[in-house]
Amino acid sequence: VQTCHTCFNLAESSTCAVCQSEMRDRSLICVVEDALDVEAIEKTNAFSGLYHVLGGVLSPVEGIGPEQLTLEQLFNRVKQKEVQELIIALDHKMESDATTRHIMQKLEGSGLTISRLARGLPTGGDIEFADALTISASLEGRRKL
Repeated sequence: VQTCHTCFNLAESSTCAVCQSEMRDRSLICVVEDALDVEAIEKTNAFSGLYHVLGGVLSPVEGIGPEQLTLEQLFNRVKQKEVQELIIALDHKMESDATTRHIMQKLEGSGLTISRLARGLPTGGDIEFADALTISASLEGRRKL
């Protein structure tokens, strides 16, 4: 097992099965923290694009800056102009928010669509047991029916 030279997912050769597949939508890249996130998303069969594994998130407290992640490789992939949308699929925590802001700043003016996974109440969850931040995020991310 090694790291894919394109997306940094786990692979049996220099390129992972996702990157090799001709069936994938090359205009979409889903940005994740680690290979386990790729596996979780793949289990849903809801995403047909490519991935980019960052190898973590920015955390100055832990000494993790942009140089320790695969951010430059992500920006280089975007410069190839085949990519039209980045989907940020990072956990909703302070370090992930900082990483998302960094990506958005670096890609500002690129014409690229940048979206983020929705956050809020889980399916089957009870509002009465949700914390204030989750309820607030759910209200902000509401959709018109």
